[in-house]
Amino acid sequence: MSQTTNKSSNTVWHHATVTRARRAELNRHQSKVLWFTGLSGAGKSTIAHAVEEELYQKGFHTFVLDGDNVRHGLCGDLGFSDADRVENIRRIGEVSKLFVEAGVLVLTAFISPFRADRDKVRALLNTGDFIEIYCQCPLTVCEERDVKGLYKRARAGEIKAFTGISSPYEEPESPELVIDTSLLSLEQSVQTVLDFLVARGVYAA
Repeated sequence: MSQTTNKSSNTVWHHATVTRARRAELNRHQSKVLWFTGLSGAGKSTIAHAVEEELYQKGFHTFVLDGDNVRHGLCGDLGFSDADRVENIRRIGEVSKLFVEAGVLVLTAFISPFRADRDKVRALLNTGDFIEIYCQCPLTVCEERDVKGLYKRARAGEIKAFTGISSPYEEPESPELVIDTSLLSLEQSVQTVLDFLVARGVYAA
């Protein structure tokens, strides 16, 4: 169940002596949010975890926020109504912002079907900190993969409000990166992300 959030009163932001800039210097990389979005079965989680593995091998500080995993805890009280999807992404956005301040390269893998919700997360962060990565893949290909059997259940009416079938997915209008996962291999997709990060100066090659 989604809840209305109110601003806390009588609170003052405490400024730490260990800053984000100091963490970046220590870590040898900038902190960013790599926001993987796309239909179920488009490869978001697979690519995010594979990219994290490559970054980890470089000794970088990373963490993946995965859609299914988050719903076991932080968002365990939410369903899949439009309102709950909005609240789910709002929470992830706030957590991602904390990770960025902590100096971490945070990779998120969420369908995040509504453009407005993704834009709200972008607005939470400093310019350039939100890297939207659209895992583009035709619905027909996603259904063919159907790793979790969700599309079959959605087509049978067993799952209500399923993105791509009975609930809309709003494609990004100006993502920082588009990966066509119906054409690129996992290795090619990962390298595309890594090349982008180097080009953006997130870390040195």
